[in-house]
Amino acid sequence: MKCHFSSLVPFALALVGAPLAAQETDDDPDQAAEVQSAEAAGPPADVATDRYGSQRPRGSSVLSGDWLAVGGGFVVAANYSGSDEYRVLTVPVVAANFKGIGIRPRAAGLSINLLEGMRGDVTFSAGPIFRFRGDRTGNFKDEAVEAAGKLDTAFELGLQTGVSFNRVFTRFDRISAGLDVQFDVAGAHGGKIIDPGVSYSSALSRGAVVSLSMGAQYVDGDFADYYYSVTPEQSAASGLPEFDADSGWHKAGATLAMGFDLSGDFRDGGVIMGGAIGYRRMLGDAADTPFTSLRGDADQFTAIFGVAYVF
Repeated sequence: MKCHFSSLVPFALALVGAPLAAQETDDDPDQAAEVQSAEAAGPPADVATDRYGSQRPRGSSVLSGDWLAVGGGFVVAANYSGSDEYRVLTVPVVAANFKGIGIRPRAAGLSINLLEGMRGDVTFSAGPIFRFRGDRTGNFKDEAVEAAGKLDTAFELGLQTGVSFNRVFTRFDRISAGLDVQFDVAGAHGGKIIDPGVSYSSALSRGAVVSLSMGAQYVDGDFADYYYSVTPEQSAASGLPEFDADSGWHKAGATLAMGFDLSGDFRDGGVIMGGAIGYRRMLGDAADTPFTSLRGDADQFTAIFGVAYVF
């Protein structure tokens, strides 16, 4: 699993982390107990029946092959990056594995891992990512920010790559490092965003996972100028002082997330639920801009909760 700084939806952590709880080894005492129980009951030892009555190879998991998860949730986040106003958003969630390709939700977007089928103590990820960025595109309670004018929605397209080290401290944990590079292709900010990040994930049981991710974000001059500069025209309209933003580190922070399977076992699919809390600190010109320093707050918090069905 690769856990990115920009990934704010808990399903991205819960669903990608779920296979940690489904990993099976030959010396797994729980699996041995299941086999002995099945043999005593009479059915073949290599077949198990899940709670829906379907059969699968013993020790296998719904998540070990092709699967689909659909659901939705709520996100509490700042109205825009640097805002001190918060709003509640409803978000749909779709995640899947298909023929060794992984699809995972991102904040207002998706990532695709073309190497999801890799197995072993060291695995890699690579593939396209996209997201929509809607900072300062809606209505504001802050009259000065609203007077400065609305911005256009950006459509960012790019690549993600990463490496994961599995079974580091236990049979069911993982340390991951990754990098996202994205470009606006819709002509809004027209800039580039670079997201490096690291994460640690561990299965607390077959039905619970926890993940801690940390990272930062670097933006180029076009991005910084579009979102954080105050032009003479904007200054005249809003009363905010003029400001010229430049490239640099944009924000840094951490997210703690947990995911649970309501049956107590991720391997049989069904309903899962997840939650996350996150903290970001605006940095450099993103913190110094009047949109943050005078009308907002450099400390940014996020809370998320949602439910999905996996089959």
